[in-house]
Amino acid sequence: MKKLIVLGAGPLVAAAASAVLFGAGTAAAAPDVVGQKYSDAKTAIEDGGGTAVISSRFGDKLDEGDCIVTNAMDASFLRDGADDGGQVNVVLNCSGAYATATNPGSSVASPLGSAAKSEAEKQAAEEEQQALEEASTPDE
Repeated sequence: MKKLIVLGAGPLVAAAASAVLFGAGTAAAAPDVVGQKYSDAKTAIEDGGGTAVISSRFGDKLDEGDCIVTNAMDASFLRDGADDGGQVNVVLNCSGAYATATNPGSSVASPLGSAAKSEAEKQAAEEEQQALEEASTPDE
């Protein structure tokens, strides 16, 4: 009976064997697009050489391009031994930016919901200020 003996190359052999069996893959990471509108996130992903794919979506209040990206991750698989082409899977929240008593969305206790509510309040205050400045007052 023959025995195969390999000395001193344990980690190197294991790494080479796993690369042969599972493919070397690409060393790309999903861009940080969480919190962005899907239209902006898709552009950022494509600018980085990837392809945006909606892996999950919840809600129906917003158009697809206006949905908020809540998670983005690289594809974790190979297709018949071929590269995934830089596929980035995204999860979309199409309920709304933040929850109110009458509309669904991210909880204002979460970082995304809190930031969205703060931004909406800031924008509303700016619009109110602009309306006040445009309003004319009668001369006395």
